Amino acid sequence: MSAGFVAGRVRAQALARNALGPGRVRAVAQAGSLAEALAGLAATPYGRRLSAGQALDAAQHAVAESLLWDMRVLAGWLPPRGVVALRALAGWFEIAGIDGLLQRLEGRPAEEPYALGALATAWPSPADAPDPGAVRERLAATPWGDPGSADPYGIRLFLRLSWASRVSGLGPRAGAWAAGAAAVLVAGERFGDGRDLPEAALVRARRLIGRAAVEAPDVRAMAGRLPRGVRWALEGVDDAAGLWRAEARCWRRLEQDGAALLRGSANGLGPVVGAVAVMAADVRRVRAALETAALGGGPVEAYDEVA
Repeated sequence: MSAGFVAGRVRAQALARNALGPGRVRAVAQAGSLAEALAGLAATPYGRRLSAGQALDAAQHAVAESLLWDMRVLAGWLPPRGVVALRALAGWFEIAGIDGLLQRLEGRPAEEPYALGALATAWPSPADAPDPGAVRERLAATPWGDPGSADPYGIRLFLRLSWASRVSGLGPRAGAWAAGAAAVLVAGERFGDGRDLPEAALVRARRLIGRAAVEAPDVRAMAGRLPRGVRWALEGVDDAAGLWRAEARCWRRLEQDGAALLRGSANGLGPVVGAVAVMAADVRRVRAALETAALGGGPVEAYDEVA
């Protein structure tokens, strides 16, 4: 194993130790206001990007930025194969940027894109696209692939399933995360929103979870048709109303598996992927806590269910 991966493991473990964990973040959720929650985060690693008086969306964006910055720092310690893996994991940030671009093209406000630096896959190539058709064309010339149409909904869904496909190549645990998340996403689209998947997204979904699962008539049947190693994602979910629990389960598994990868003795991609998983779960939890605090804190049972 190269010295780069040895150094990367040490750095990854150090960065992951900055995660606040459930107990400390729950205290943030119990704050009586967003201002109080931001004050509580000021002395944490997230505080470097937060400031008093920030609006909720700006604060949540800043919390996510902290993860991306740590990933960019980690990339500087890794050999090329490690950077390729981090680029795949950073796909969420690029999807967020493209989502925002599509919103602006639709005349709706959107958050600012994230600065991905060397972790970008396609951005900023689509950034100045004049319409969704141009966004599709520019994405088609990148590792994301061709979304198959210029429909914004189809582009958004395709990107999420394309991201899952990319992450699935980062090892068995990452493959399980990606397939489980894809199953929950497809179930939500089909049985929650009542939408048929566009063809390009359908192709990606079949590769991730199998044709039989994608074509199932309901959530319960879909759970039974998933590959054996993916059934955990929808286990016990009888209808679309329970999919939020399945999503929370995916995040819990991500965090638990990430911690296990960090504890493992092997150098290589495992600790790097594990660190990003642990940090991403913590970022999601902090963002949810800020939203809960902005609503006045108090009883946090709803927060506990999703966090």
